[in-house]
Amino acid sequence: MDFRPRLVQVLRACAAVSGALLLAAVGATPAGAAGQGYLHQRSCADAPAGFAACHAILARPDAVRKSPSGYNPVDLRSAYALPSATSGSGQTVAIVDAYNDPNAESDLSVYRSQFGIAACTTANGCFRKVNQTGGTRYPRNNGGWSEEISLDVDMVSAVCPNCHILLVEASSNSFTNLGAAVDEAVKLGATEISNSYGGSEFSGETSDDSHFKHPGIAITASSGDGGYGVEYPAASQYVTAAGGTTLSHASNTRGWSETAWSGAGSGCSAYESQPSWQAANSNVTGVCARRAVADVSADADPNTGVSVYDSYSYQGSSGWLVFGGTSVASPIIASVFALAGGVTTYSASYPYGHSSSLNDVTSGSNGNCGNILCNAGPGWDGPTGLGTPNGIGAF
Repeated sequence: MDFRPRLVQVLRACAAVSGALLLAAVGATPAGAAGQGYLHQRSCADAPAGFAACHAILARPDAVRKSPSGYNPVDLRSAYALPSATSGSGQTVAIVDAYNDPNAESDLSVYRSQFGIAACTTANGCFRKVNQTGGTRYPRNNGGWSEEISLDVDMVSAVCPNCHILLVEASSNSFTNLGAAVDEAVKLGATEISNSYGGSEFSGETSDDSHFKHPGIAITASSGDGGYGVEYPAASQYVTAAGGTTLSHASNTRGWSETAWSGAGSGCSAYESQPSWQAANSNVTGVCARRAVADVSADADPNTGVSVYDSYSYQGSSGWLVFGGTSVASPIIASVFALAGGVTTYSASYPYGHSSSLNDVTSGSNGNCGNILCNAGPGWDGPTGLGTPNGIGAF
């Protein structure tokens, strides 16, 4: 008997199951028309308790290009009505991530050169890379976190070209090491700090809040890419939690439109107290007795992703890539704080007093909670917070 036809059927069935499991493992979804039919891949795997995963999502991994194809610096400054490239001088935006990207500085140079942005290098004092204790013995290389690092430093360059960039690489993705890296960024003079990572909330997280409690320094954290649900450190009351939107060109006065991105994290913290600036917002108090996520938002949908240059990738994709995830939103918001000249107290409190200087996002959803914790609407809502930057007035 010839078993080959049956063998072919079995192999095809196994391939289909394997493909489905792969999509489940990486949280991939069909990219649709904007994604040209490719799949999305998370740069970092889910992390166990006490550890964080980066929130970068690689869009269309099979579509590596020799030139950029996502949103570029001009697009982002237009979408968010940001000031000219002369703003941001004297500000240092720190990027805190885990592990080492050996090509971080050279990849950054490619990105800035492509878009006509002045060089930001170690030699000219604009760029600095350190480990979590401020030294130059870097942690081991990691392709997934390298993608995150490239995304983060490119977004700072796009939004605040005159800002200095401080990259602090934690020894691992444990909250202990990432927290130490945040403290080191403060010690080294960062005026803004972006954290594009997160993990499950845990009962002892309020003790870890000390790493983010730095009055006078704007600290942002991405809200997560799993849809409705809260992650840490976005839940900390001492950070500005950055949610996510789908950003599209539109034939309106602004020239752009936004809806809540279906993957943006949101909800009520299980452990963090409600800060006073949220307690004064009736939308928040109507649905949440504790700290609510998010505060503000920016583009995060991989289907409307941003251009990033990365040459060190574990996924075999290097060159010009397109990324989404709330990893895009966190460095954007940190850089908008920098354009505004920084803060004097806790950064998250600022937008709540200046919501008229934000683009209110009123449609879209990230889950089925039955209220504004997962459904965008007028005023504050979970997936998009108070909205997206409309200039720097709220920051």
